[in-house]
Order: sequence, then C-alpha cells, then structure tokens
Amino acid sequence: MSPSILYNVFIRDFRKQRKRMLLTLVAILWGTMSIMLLLAFGEGLKVQFMKGTTGLGQGIVIMWGGQTSMPYKGFGKGRRIHLYEHDLEYLKKNIPAIREIAGEYIRWSVAIKYKDKVLTERINGVYPPYRFMRNMEPQSGGRMVNNIDIDKKRRVAFLGDGAKERLFGQEEAVGKTIYIQSLPFKVVGVMQHKVQMNSYQGQDEDVIIIPATTFVTIFGDPYLDNIIYTPVSLDDTKAVEKEVMRFMAAKHKFNPEDDDALSFWDVIESNRVTGTILLGIEIFLGVIGALTLLIAGVGVANIMYVSIKERTREIGVKMAMGARKIYIVVQFLLEALSITFLGGFFGMAFTYIMTETFKRIPIESSVFDLMGKPTVSMEIGLLVILILGFTGLLSGFFPALRAASVNPVDALRYE
Repeated sequence: MSPSILYNVFIRDFRKQRKRMLLTLVAILWGTMSIMLLLAFGEGLKVQFMKGTTGLGQGIVIMWGGQTSMPYKGFGKGRRIHLYEHDLEYLKKNIPAIREIAGEYIRWSVAIKYKDKVLTERINGVYPPYRFMRNMEPQSGGRMVNNIDIDKKRRVAFLGDGAKERLFGQEEAVGKTIYIQSLPFKVVGVMQHKVQMNSYQGQDEDVIIIPATTFVTIFGDPYLDNIIYTPVSLDDTKAVEKEVMRFMAAKHKFNPEDDDALSFWDVIESNRVTGTILLGIEIFLGVIGALTLLIAGVGVANIMYVSIKERTREIGVKMAMGARKIYIVVQFLLEALSITFLGGFFGMAFTYIMTETFKRIPIESSVFDLMGKPTVSMEIGLLVILILGFTGLLSGFFPALRAASVNPVDALRYE
C-alpha cells in the first residue's frame, strides 16, 4: 500500500469526520501541552534549585569545633574544641584524600563607612582557596583575595553584591576606599550575583571579605570559626570525615568516637538528596502530564472505532480482493499515529512559544530565583515524542486488530 493511497484515505476520513477529528486533535494538543509545560516548569525548578544548592559551594564539607561529651585520657567531658590556623596545614599534610582546605574567621556587626554612609556589616577573613570552594566569583574588572594579600596583610576588601549596593548604590566600587573599624580598605572586587538557597552564616551577597591575616591583625581572633575542605573523591566523604576526626582527635586530645567534639555539614550529600527529591518531583509532574495525554489517546481510539464501523464494507472489499490482514492493521495504525503526532506537533510548538514568551515577561528576579524559568530541554522533547508514539500505537492497535478481524463475507453484506 503506497504512502499516497494512505494519505488520500486519511484526508477523505478527515473530511467525513472533520468535527470529531478536530476535537480529537485539540485533545492531543492539550495533552501534549500539559505534559510539556509540567515537565518544563519541573525542569526549571530543578535547575534553579541545583543552582541554589551549589551557590553555597560545590563538593565541600564544612567543619565546626564542638564540645566533648566523653572523658578522654584525663580530660573531662564538656571541653571546648577550637579550630586553629595550623590545623589547615596539619590536615592537608596527613590526609591525601583532601584536595583543598581553607579556614574562615567571622565577625558580625562591624562598622563600615563610605563617605557619609555608615553601616554595620558582616566581615569574613578568608584564604584564597575560599573563592573556588564557596563559589564566589568576582565581577569583571575585580578580583578576590589572593596569596600576596595574605602574605603582606594588605587592607583590601571583596564585597558581596548586596553589600556593594548598600554602600555604593549604582556607583562603581572597585578602586574606592571604605573604612572598616576606622581603617582604610581598598575595594578590589565585587561578587557576581548568585542564587544561594542554603547558608550557615547568612547570604554571601551580604558579606565583606578581607584577607585572613589582616583579619587576625585587626580583630585578634585566636580561633577559626570553621574549616572548609573538598575531598578528592565526592563519593568518599564519610571516609574522609572519619580520617579528619581521627587526626583532629590525636592533635586536640579527644575521643575519635565523640561525635560532639566536631560538627560536620556534608554539603555534597545534602545536594545529592536535594537532587533526588527534585527528580522525584519532576517524575511526578511527568506522570500527571502523561496520564492527561493518554486520556486524549482514548479519543483517538474512539475515532478509529467509529471509522472502522463506517468503513466495514470498504474493508470487506479490500480483503475480498486479496488485501492481507497486515495491510489493514498498518493502515489504521498509521492513521492513529498521524492524528496523534499532528496534534503533538502543534502542542509542542505552542508550548515552546509559551515558555520562551514567559522567559521574556518582566517578572521580579526574586521569583525566578525561587522558581526558575520553564525550560524545554532536548530530553523533555524526546520523552514527549516517546509518549506520543506509545499513545498513538495504543490508541490504534486494538481498533486495527478489530478491523483486520472483519469477515469479508459479512462485511460485504454490511449496510
């Protein structure tokens, strides 16, 4: 059976049942739009949440000092365990599974002055690896704290984009001088805006960063507030954590089994759990959309059953003239698939137009920071095509079998 004959038969049936077929096409179009919009918003939400979770830092573990809960080698319980700058080199030297490590000092509500404007902001003293570990990239024309700043204890500052807006507004900040505790600091960089959905000390956009050595010189803090490290393998975070506990216990004299002596936040595992939850949400939305599309497929099946009933005599003539059952099955399957994919094509086209239009609507950025923008990815397109194909086959298979089972003798007597 040639494609031209199939096409002519399809067009003839379409004209005979124009209203019913148009309604079915609309149902397929609506089902396709439903599944694609749900998947697009789910994908946008997933992408945005993953951006938000990596805003804190990717592939890092954060460690804080705690308080012992067990007596150990003559030391009583309840002893504070502090973190020191020399712990950084000690851990890096003894644990090869640590790729990078950095410490952090924090001071809250520090007086900051620029011209006539005086604010109280959070100040962090950090080391250069902090930039990459905590995903703090400078805007064009600026830089982060570097090793020379550390060695020479320079008075330089790197501003979070929120802190920059509060201090400078729309004015250029890099190269200007601000006063921290009445001491002049030159602004060397401003952080690029990032989405950050979790934190342990507040949003990074609100921080002012200075070299760790300069911080200690000004404020005299003897202890690090926390230590951040990146494992060589992201699959071995628990093993690395045990090694850190073992070496820190040996150095600071506490029981390595005392979980209260040090606290860990495994950001890697947290991001992994978040990714799994978001994948589950995306699958759930996809299932809802797929069910909507399958319901539309019932309409296609009804069209095919009605078509078979009205064309019973035609089927009988074809079979009486020698047409094999496989030709009848293929004919009705192709008709069902044609209706399904035609409606699906328009549904996918309208969805793409809608999502691209939505992205261009001027909505407050904080909404996009939370929800993300609907995204029609290649994976979503392929998934929808597969579901359309399954729907078309399912809606055409049983009617096609029924058509092929028609008795030619009875069909020729059919009125």
